[in-house]
Amino acid sequence: MYGLSDMNPESISPNHPLRRLFTGLVEHAFCAEVGMCDPVLTDYVADLLVSFTHIDRLNAIRNASGKRLEQVAAMLAVASEEHPATPVERDRVMYRHIGDYTLFWAGVYPEQLKRVSRDPSDVLLDYVSQGKRSYAIVSQLAGENDAPPSSLFRHLSEDFEFCLYGLGLVRRGWEEAAPITAERGDILY
Repeated sequence: MYGLSDMNPESISPNHPLRRLFTGLVEHAFCAEVGMCDPVLTDYVADLLVSFTHIDRLNAIRNASGKRLEQVAAMLAVASEEHPATPVERDRVMYRHIGDYTLFWAGVYPEQLKRVSRDPSDVLLDYVSQGKRSYAIVSQLAGENDAPPSSLFRHLSEDFEFCLYGLGLVRRGWEEAAPITAERGDILY
């Protein structure tokens, strides 16, 4: 069956050091460096980074045989199926994932886009355009009372390039940080 794999891998608690690290790095980069001090946006981006530490969340969209899709072109093909079971919710989840996926790769690992885009059909895609487009679609399918609200996705679409820049700063921040040690002495990254 086409669609999304289990989107809820073991969650990382709000007090987990990894979540605190990403939250701090995102808040600093987006507020101090980029000038985007929107708590809804910074919380969303930090949650995205935490979520994508699990490979099943990063590659959540699957084809008919259950194979993980790692190319945006294949994800877009699944999202445009003619007869989805629940059109609005399915499209909202699919396009949100495409927006998240393109934001993550183009913002955190832009040098890896050629490797991620092994499929020839993906080489022709512009991750920035697809990310902006996907978030714009989600903003039209989500309501302002939804969690997250439609305004967040409109913001992500309109300011996609600023978010990419902010994610690059987040990456630089974690690369420059000294390893963090937990109370029991384990290195956390």
